[in-house]
Amino acid sequence: MFPTNRPAGLLVPLSQLRALEAWRGAAQLVWIRWRTFLEAGPETRAWAFAAYVSALDEESAAAAELAGVRVARAA
Repeated sequence: MFPTNRPAGLLVPLSQLRALEAWRGAAQLVWIRWRTFLEAGPETRAWAFAAYVSALDEESAAAAELAGVRVARAA
């Protein structure tokens, strides 16, 4: 009999790991931009909100890429 309890990291393709890391980075940027918006003064609030929305778009794209990699792997 062969052991079946291998570490999960060994079974994950590099493309999926890269997509996951990209999503994590984008999610972290969303958090940073949100905190920046909350702390922004009146003169920079509009810019800070635009930067936050842009980070949300990047996170959404990274999430879609990650989902696409996972679906392709499942097929």
